[in-house]
Amino acid sequence: MTFNIRYNNPNDSLDAWPYRKDKVGAQVLFHDIQLLGVQEALHDQVLDLQERLPGYKYFGVGRDDGKTKGEYAAIFYDTTRLQWLNGAVFWLSQTPEVAGSKGWDAAITRIVTWCKFKDRRSGKVFFAFNTHFDHMGKQARAESAKLLLRKVKEIAGNTPVIVTGDFNAIPTDEPVQIVTDMQNPDHLTDTKQISKMPHYGPDGTFNAFKQKERDDFPIDYIFIKNKVRVLRHATLSQSWQGHFSSDHFPVMAVLVF
Repeated sequence: MTFNIRYNNPNDSLDAWPYRKDKVGAQVLFHDIQLLGVQEALHDQVLDLQERLPGYKYFGVGRDDGKTKGEYAAIFYDTTRLQWLNGAVFWLSQTPEVAGSKGWDAAITRIVTWCKFKDRRSGKVFFAFNTHFDHMGKQARAESAKLLLRKVKEIAGNTPVIVTGDFNAIPTDEPVQIVTDMQNPDHLTDTKQISKMPHYGPDGTFNAFKQKERDDFPIDYIFIKNKVRVLRHATLSQSWQGHFSSDHFPVMAVLVF
């Protein structure tokens, strides 16, 4: 699952985090999510989720200082199914190893978290990457897409890969076109496009806390690489008395290595 959980903003009134945190946790548990990439999670929100997801652990850091300051692009995992082997973070900038670095024309600091896992049931090893591209910088999104592909190749090689994230781009925008360009041997594949069962739920993934999705185009994705099959793909738009769990819908896929 990829899930932009919306940072804890008191100005969101009845859609603020204290009213939503139980809903977010419930969606993850109900849909039996074993791997979860979250975006916009502040440190307290990460701890709140940890509390609501018994049996899960997380890996990630705050993007502002590489510790706890700023938003996380954390990866949560079900410890009964997945064994964490190692992981790290890099920044979407010209100096990806420098904590807090900002790249190109980005409005704010952006980050990628990655983990290497072993599936306890099958013994298969795979990598998971989770990110949140800039919402303003057009060049930053394009360059971030190129950097992401290079880093996935460098870190994961030919091992199966899952990439989750809020890319702040619809499928026809340059960043997603770069990521999915089949002419590039390092490209990623959108799980929605190759799901054995047709996609379920809205096509749009951003709702802005309105009554429905903003439009019919996703900005949140689950991509794969290196021999991964997709059984199901869904955008989850449950509501509670007219309120959603976030201003983004979570997107989930059922995958087989």
